[in-house]
Amino acid sequence: MNKIITINRQYGSGGREIGQKLAEEFGVPFYDNEIISQAAKETGFSEAAFKSVEDKATNSLLYSIAMGMNVFSGQDMGYAGLSLDDRIFLAQSNVIREVASEGPCVIVGRCADYILKDLDHVVNIFIQANLDYRIQRATQVDHLDPRKAAETVARKDKSRANYYRYHAGERWDSCLNYHLMLRSDRIDLNGAVHCIKGYVESMKE
Repeated sequence: MNKIITINRQYGSGGREIGQKLAEEFGVPFYDNEIISQAAKETGFSEAAFKSVEDKATNSLLYSIAMGMNVFSGQDMGYAGLSLDDRIFLAQSNVIREVASEGPCVIVGRCADYILKDLDHVVNIFIQANLDYRIQRATQVDHLDPRKAAETVARKDKSRANYYRYHAGERWDSCLNYHLMLRSDRIDLNGAVHCIKGYVESMKE
């Protein structure tokens, strides 16, 4: 396998686990929180700062106003003119490009598909599932309070969508951004892995 696989996923869909299993199946590195650790090490920012960025992407009025402006705001101001969030995104982007330059791998989240969009050997995957499945899985796997699970799932999805919209300027869940979109509630995680593996191996060079 000579591809770099990026995975975006709805919260509770099992996308991270699918990514891990896929990396094991192909025998390639898997990157998720490792990107945060490396970026934090290289910049001196705390890992907590990196982890808070996506969660801060809410549907607030101020954030909505900022959406779509990121590409242009401060483009002549240099690094010093960037917000903390944008500096963190830049640091993560650099790490993502570094690990991608080292060879085939699986990268979960963090707009990796957008950051690596100019590379021909990248395969972008989106994992989704119906809401009931994701709520049930979130309570079982992430041990969420069942009374608050639905709210948390919705908030996480909104955060991821806004984060992607802000940095990539596009819809996070648009089929136009991906080579393959897969519903994990209609197939078990191992089945999803083999489905993606078969797709990647069948792709034309």
